[in-house]
Amino acid sequence: GLVTGVCLAEVNHSVVCVDTNQNKIDLMKDGVSPIYEPGLEEMMGANYKKGNLDFTTDHHQAFKDADAIFIAVGTPQKSDGTADLQYVESVAKSIAANVEKDTLVITKSTVPVGTNKFIKNIIDENLTQDIKISIASNPEFLREGSAISDTFCADRIVVGVEDERSFSLLKEIYRPFKNTPIYKTDVASAEMIKYASNAFLATKISFINEISNICEKLGANVIDVARGMGMDNRIGLSFLNAGIGYGGSCFPKDTHALVQIAGGVEHDFKLLKSVIEVNNNQQRVLIDKIKKRFNNDLAGKKVAMLGLAFKPNTDDMREAASIVIANELLELGMSIKAYDPVAISTAKEYMPNQVQYCDSITQTLEESDFAVILTEWDEFKSMDFSIIRDYLKLPILFDGRNCFELSDLQNQNIEYHSIGRPSIKINEYSHVN
Repeated sequence: GLVTGVCLAEVNHSVVCVDTNQNKIDLMKDGVSPIYEPGLEEMMGANYKKGNLDFTTDHHQAFKDADAIFIAVGTPQKSDGTADLQYVESVAKSIAANVEKDTLVITKSTVPVGTNKFIKNIIDENLTQDIKISIASNPEFLREGSAISDTFCADRIVVGVEDERSFSLLKEIYRPFKNTPIYKTDVASAEMIKYASNAFLATKISFINEISNICEKLGANVIDVARGMGMDNRIGLSFLNAGIGYGGSCFPKDTHALVQIAGGVEHDFKLLKSVIEVNNNQQRVLIDKIKKRFNNDLAGKKVAMLGLAFKPNTDDMREAASIVIANELLELGMSIKAYDPVAISTAKEYMPNQVQYCDSITQTLEESDFAVILTEWDEFKSMDFSIIRDYLKLPILFDGRNCFELSDLQNQNIEYHSIGRPSIKINEYSHVN
């Protein structure tokens, strides 16, 4: 929501961002973004100073004169896998109570098919003015860590509308994004496009992770396999990076939700269920490698954990593989030193209390028995291999994100275990088996 608001202000729309958290509003007015997103804080501050952007907790002030209202609240996963729509419902009731003229209500949040009709019914039932409310679905396809670029250089803008007036207003809102095609459809199809897109990308990730597991058993290199596959234009290379599975706020939640949506119309989505199962298992692949390497003798050992966020260039810890891996390593009797360039403060809300946090790579490596890479930050990908040899008790590196080419590790006197590729071993350290 914040990225959308800031980017719309950047193209000279007048934008008011609304939140119920006064602390967040105060932070943003002071030029501080409550989330980490490269370039966002600077753009936010500049547009606030220009007067294109404002922040408030006052729904009446924000809604009364709005031509368009974007709903961008969270739709977290409930225990049964369905999307929790309580925040969507709350916003719809607030819009009904505070809007004072004909307005287009646009849903950015990822919501099950039929939710926009649900929103319209709530608003119509609670309106206090004799006005017309239209609805539209305008799903977002922003990647955390590159959300601003994704906004201005999107592949497409999907809009699901009920009438031509709504489409005309959305075209005007997005007119400054002149190089991005607008794909018009009905509301239900737009809602489905979001879920189907994320489910397909999650499927690509789980597929290449299954291929990686087979590659290891056959002595093949999954990176070479993925590159060879990706040269086929029908397949493409995007999202064919083998690793320890997907995480974050979208893929886990949206895949579970789509399984539930399918179940609601009596369709057993077997493929997507398998995608979820593969991903859950993939997060433990690195643990199995560690256990095998040390013959299950891990009690008392100290691991250096490099990377905590579910992906680089974000502080998002939701569904991060680091959480699962940290908990299991602690259960095996290990201690953990951890470092992430951005996500440490957020990680403290998600990670076990026993984790010791460090301020640098070298501090994390020092006196640790071995290291694991869980997030492919550039800082890790560009580190000098000498620090692995100099600071670790044993120069052993487990790479859950395939940050390096195997050729990079040749003749480095480092034992290297990655995903879907042969391990690099050195005889000098065979005594630790």
